[in-house]
Amino acid sequence: MNPTLTVLATDVDNIRIAFEEGSLTTLKIVIGAILFGIALDTRLSDFAAAVRRPVVIAIGVVAQFLLLPALTFVLTLLLDVRGSVALGMILVACCPPGNVSNILTHRAGGDVALSVSMTAIGNVLAIFLMPINMAFWGSLHPTGDALLRDIDLSALDMLTEISFVIGVPFVAGITIARLWPRVAAVGHRIIGPLSFLALGGVILIGVTNNWGIFVDYIGIVLLAVFLHDALALLLGYGIARATRLPLPSTQAMTFEVGIRNAGLGLLLVFTYFDGLGGMALVAAWWGIWDIIAGLAVAQWWRARSTRRTSELEAA
Repeated sequence: MNPTLTVLATDVDNIRIAFEEGSLTTLKIVIGAILFGIALDTRLSDFAAAVRRPVVIAIGVVAQFLLLPALTFVLTLLLDVRGSVALGMILVACCPPGNVSNILTHRAGGDVALSVSMTAIGNVLAIFLMPINMAFWGSLHPTGDALLRDIDLSALDMLTEISFVIGVPFVAGITIARLWPRVAAVGHRIIGPLSFLALGGVILIGVTNNWGIFVDYIGIVLLAVFLHDALALLLGYGIARATRLPLPSTQAMTFEVGIRNAGLGLLLVFTYFDGLGGMALVAAWWGIWDIIAGLAVAQWWRARSTRRTSELEAA
């Protein structure tokens, strides 16, 4: 490793990303809006549909909440990243999927109904499993454990925060979707895109306000995020193929496992980890790169499907 990068890698555990109280409040509102938008597009029938496909849903739950955090932990050891970077990777792996996965599944021509059902189930389970996963895998990491002890992270406190950020908007959105479906349909089309644009704006402002730190340290997390994102997408694809799911379900599984709500992770970094450098950089860059990589995969699948259709028509 370059001597300069070695020094920076050592220092990344000691830096803090500045994030004003007002910006943190805005971030909470934006993440709540994202989850509210997901819930507006969720029906109680989606949960009923999940019950009718228990094996597929169970495969997705195992991949998201057991295999991905475990493989992420192994990846942090193989890459020998600093404690804060390792904790950032683990935190992102513990995050639930967002409705970007639904959009990408639709773009790829996959099973959107399965994607929506898995997103709904994943976000509900994340309320309870995310704090447990984070505390468990973080405490096992040789360098991340010391940082967790310094921060004195409480899984119960994180559970309370996640319940508020995910649970309240989710319940409100599902209730509106149940009572006023037309209002929910219009609201989803507006709130979904606007909330993601707002999240991009919050991240952009945060990067701008910490531009010096971003330029100096981003190189440390580029490779880690690239490999981690590829691992998540490949895990979703691999477990779907291993269990012989049809192609549309494979596409949905790929994005449900591979696409994480890094915005929620970023919120938790500033709420509980005081803007810890490596964690904030991982969550911020993941939120950008994950969408780029997901769009590339979805477009590849779409182009492949179009080409096959053209060949069949020609035949």
